[in-house]
Amino acid sequence: MTDSVDDEYEGHSAMELWLHDLSVDSATRVAGGLMIFIGSLLGLLLGIALISANVGEVLSGQLDGSDGVADVNGIVSTALQDSGTGGDPAEGVSVSIIDSQGLVVGQDQTDSGGRFSVKDIPRRDSTLMVEHPGNRTVEINLVPGDHAQISVTLTPGEGVDKIDMSGESHLAESVLIGSLVAAMTLLAGLAGMVGGLEAYRGDRYRKTWWLAFFGLWSRGMLFVGPMFILLGMGMISLSRDQFTDYAGD
Repeated sequence: MTDSVDDEYEGHSAMELWLHDLSVDSATRVAGGLMIFIGSLLGLLLGIALISANVGEVLSGQLDGSDGVADVNGIVSTALQDSGTGGDPAEGVSVSIIDSQGLVVGQDQTDSGGRFSVKDIPRRDSTLMVEHPGNRTVEINLVPGDHAQISVTLTPGEGVDKIDMSGESHLAESVLIGSLVAAMTLLAGLAGMVGGLEAYRGDRYRKTWWLAFFGLWSRGMLFVGPMFILLGMGMISLSRDQFTDYAGD
């Protein structure tokens, strides 16, 4: 009997024998499941942290300290004329921010490059008013902070040009995407943790592998969580013959 066992492993390197010992040791499968569980748990914690952010404050622009104000920046230029003139930066143009109560909450004048910047304006519905003698007044409805740069064109004449930019912000879409990413991170972490438990039980190899694969997308601590999961998946692959369904095949 001893001779037959020796003949079976004759010619194998020390590394091959060591890997074989690992593959038949249940501790390898359990350790792999534990690493998958820990890596996925880090991803689950990341998902909880992301999804617990109060997106309501972002969307409503509540005035809570420095988070409730924003700068309004832009550039004012003259309109192009039929003769090909115009399109130049307009210097000395009066720029005002008026709130919904009709109060002026910020003012500035454009510089030689036509640029203006009105600092620390409350994030609520406001009107940007651009006035300059000989040109039509421009009134833009907006929420400060929703637009990185506002471009205004001065047109010769009298009267008022009204523009509504209050509905052009992509902030809500950004928050929605962030919420979806947070939810996917949370679900991926949960899937990986279930995969770790499946590895511990040793019943379903393929289910364990796929759950661990989904757990990779939880991105716990950037690369730390996925690294743990990958190491665990390697151990699970090495000990796959220990799983009931795989051994049955």
